[in-house]
Amino acid sequence: MIDPKTAIRRRDLLAGGVGLTSLAALPALPAWAQGHGLSAHTGPRAELTGPDITLTIARQHMMIDGKPYHAIGINGSAPAPLIRLREGQRVRITVVNALDEESSIHWHGLLLPFQMDGVPGISFPGIPAGGRFTYEFPVVQAGTYWYHSHSGLQEQEGLYGPIVIDPAGADPIASDREHVVLLSDHSPLHPHAIFRRLKMQGGYFNYQKQTLAGLLTGKDQPLRERLDWGRMRMDPSDVSDVTGATYRYLVNGHGPADNWTGLFTPGERVRLRLVNASAMTNFNIRIPGLTLTVVQADGQDVRPVTVDELQIAVAETYDLIVTPTEDRAYTLVAETWDRSGMARGTLAPRMGMVAPVPALRPRPLATMKDMGMGDMEHGAMAGGCSPEHAAMGHCRPDAAPRMDHGQMSHKMRDFANAPGLPRTPVVQTVAPMPVDRTGEPPQGLADVGHRVLTYRDLMSAKVNPDTRTPSRALTIHLTGNMERYMWAFDGVKLNAVTAPIPFRLGERVRVTLVNDTMMAHPIHLHGHFFELVTGHGDHAPRKHTVNVAPGGTATFDLTADAEGDWAFHCHMLYHMHAGMMQVVTVRRDADKGAAV
Repeated sequence: MIDPKTAIRRRDLLAGGVGLTSLAALPALPAWAQGHGLSAHTGPRAELTGPDITLTIARQHMMIDGKPYHAIGINGSAPAPLIRLREGQRVRITVVNALDEESSIHWHGLLLPFQMDGVPGISFPGIPAGGRFTYEFPVVQAGTYWYHSHSGLQEQEGLYGPIVIDPAGADPIASDREHVVLLSDHSPLHPHAIFRRLKMQGGYFNYQKQTLAGLLTGKDQPLRERLDWGRMRMDPSDVSDVTGATYRYLVNGHGPADNWTGLFTPGERVRLRLVNASAMTNFNIRIPGLTLTVVQADGQDVRPVTVDELQIAVAETYDLIVTPTEDRAYTLVAETWDRSGMARGTLAPRMGMVAPVPALRPRPLATMKDMGMGDMEHGAMAGGCSPEHAAMGHCRPDAAPRMDHGQMSHKMRDFANAPGLPRTPVVQTVAPMPVDRTGEPPQGLADVGHRVLTYRDLMSAKVNPDTRTPSRALTIHLTGNMERYMWAFDGVKLNAVTAPIPFRLGERVRVTLVNDTMMAHPIHLHGHFFELVTGHGDHAPRKHTVNVAPGGTATFDLTADAEGDWAFHCHMLYHMHAGMMQVVTVRRDADKGAAV
């Protein structure tokens, strides 16, 4: 809790030698991510561990590709230090706020009492400037997680770090070595300046718009489709709101020229703990020459699945096993989903080794399916409704009519598909034929010519803890207006919400997210895991964040087993800031006075 008696003051910092000058002299990166010159090494890592940990939040600089950038860090490092815990322990983490503004820390993916969740205005009052707060909670899980600020837009400025929780017993995932790979985006622009530009023009940072030359050469969409998109006042190249036009993309705080390097001995099983701590960027991950075996998703063990590439959405984590057998370097490629930039690292047997870095691939363009139109050329639902999903009642492959391109503009504004949505400026479009796209490669990866991870590939390694049939269903629409840069759930922004989303403690609910926008949204629910409904029965993958494809749907089963108030939001930072966030309340049944 906040202790005003021990709140720090600026003159105390200066008197104690922990002023801004001293902070600037501290390492800009944690030891586990620091480099020597342009070759970054990973170990031995400095880890914060034990039952008592202190974190001090302060402004500082961080070096990216040899240039200084303003940042907010913890204990003199940005990204923040690695916190390593063990399942079954109890931890006390005291966070000291040396900023001149309120701050907070949210423990992303951790199951804990809601008062310790770290969301100002929902679960606690925040940590005032010069104050401190002690988080105390039992560690009830294992896996790869992370932590970040939930105040203002501080997360964009570097206030994030990784968490590794070792299992209480033997780790079922065998490996000889591991590396934390923390992905992020950073800009020389202040985050509020970025947001102002987005409010002025939703596509402000999109420098990859279609051109007349692209039309004439056939590299872009045909003229008829270009005209259709124009009538809808939409831009098919607008895949990402904030792009490489302002962002630097980082691996453990290092830019591509810094070349973060993780060491291995040929023949070792190397575990890569991937964390996407970026504000607005989904990354496509591949390591040319190596196969990726996915063994964990969002901290939960999954049955091993082998792929060549995967997309990690904002706020997700994936653990991979790779086994390099050759005495050579391999490039870890983290290409942005809009192909406007790349984070890059190296796996190598020795420091100083490099491997070829592939060129950025052509940028993807949104399709009619991304607008919730189904497959315009091959029938409205073709490819989007498997027999398995049809059997579960999620879609009807024979029921959707074909649609002529000329019908698109008015169909996108037809509210018959979502009669409960309010007619507000935040509902610019309604997808007339959204389909479950969890079995498809993520946007832009359908034709890469190799194996790409889909959500349907994931299966829990263990039987789900709750296999009850849901007692009720809930549909939530993801809505937005790119022209005015407004985002919301069901057309209502957070500042206009009159009541939270209610759940009864212990109830089982099937939630379907319908994306009525042309952008993907990684949706995160605090304090809970849910099971994706992807046809795997009692081995459904358990996640805390799901990326809902443009014009698509995603369904999960939730057991509301954590009493309290919880944040529920899109983890695209500026989408959340612009209104795509609500509060979920979990309460005991008032009639029974006890858990259901």
